[in-house]
Amino acid sequence: MPLIPKSSYPGPPFLQRGGHLQSILPGLFRRVKGVDYQRERIETPDGDFLDLDWLQKNVAHLKGVPRLRRLVIITHGLESNSGASYCLGTVKLFAQNGWDALAWNCRSCSGEMNRKFRMYHHGDTEDISTVVNHALATRGYDTVVLIGYSMGGNITLKYVGTGGENLPPQVRAAVAFSAPCDIRAGSDVLDRWGNWIYKARFLAFLKKKIRQKARQFPGRLDVSKFKLVKRWYDFDEHFSAPICGFASADEFHQQASAKNFVAGTRIPTLLVSALNDPILTSECFPLEIAREHLFLHLELTSGGGHCGFQTRRGGEFSWAERRALEFVEGCLEE
Repeated sequence: MPLIPKSSYPGPPFLQRGGHLQSILPGLFRRVKGVDYQRERIETPDGDFLDLDWLQKNVAHLKGVPRLRRLVIITHGLESNSGASYCLGTVKLFAQNGWDALAWNCRSCSGEMNRKFRMYHHGDTEDISTVVNHALATRGYDTVVLIGYSMGGNITLKYVGTGGENLPPQVRAAVAFSAPCDIRAGSDVLDRWGNWIYKARFLAFLKKKIRQKARQFPGRLDVSKFKLVKRWYDFDEHFSAPICGFASADEFHQQASAKNFVAGTRIPTLLVSALNDPILTSECFPLEIAREHLFLHLELTSGGGHCGFQTRRGGEFSWAERRALEFVEGCLEE
């Protein structure tokens, strides 16, 4: 307890056979309509910027209509952004149920390269803290919940784990889907032959950004080291670690892995992962911690892939989005 003994996930669509199709097809073909973001740019304490995309459905000035001062903050995955279908679906579902929504973009992910040398990484809790504090200071929410997907799930879990009892009291619950809680294990699994498509895609996007950073900061990066990258570990050693301020890939993996910090969680938190996720391994499922923890709920599904979780009956929203809403609203009722 609170290891959830049986997941409510009913299974994927008939034609989505196997973890790869369940991971890839939703991102390729799913379209979420009707989300009209309002973008806000905020400054970070170190002189950079973050782009926040808001959907605020509760209008405070309408007479006789009480404003439900509650906000969901969504964090996207590696080389994704607030326009990902899982972000849009989460925003839309929560908005339909009386929540304001904020999907923020990690540094360099909003369509414009960030100013500073460092970009973002799996364990970057400074920026999500900036986002939470900004939302509370400028909008005065009574309740905030956090939802993260993949890398965003790891960021969310580390934030609530390291924050512990010192989180802002308005932060009431958190949910993470398909989070690579063990970064080293997650990087090693990308090197498997069957995962070449994910590795190639991530590396293509990241190498493009690193070349841009090299032009932005001459002499700080040696892009000729791309030829040394045979494993994902090599990429982290030569690029991720130095860009993010770590001495080595090993230090980066240790400090970024949420499983090293989730024991400190002090708000109801749900981690959902699929056993057929092609880019996660059992090291990313903190079973032993969840069995003894009062706040960390672990739900393992038999299918769903990586951030997929579509169902046979379909519908506008994925099971993950509905599960997130169910969990956080259940926590607030207790």
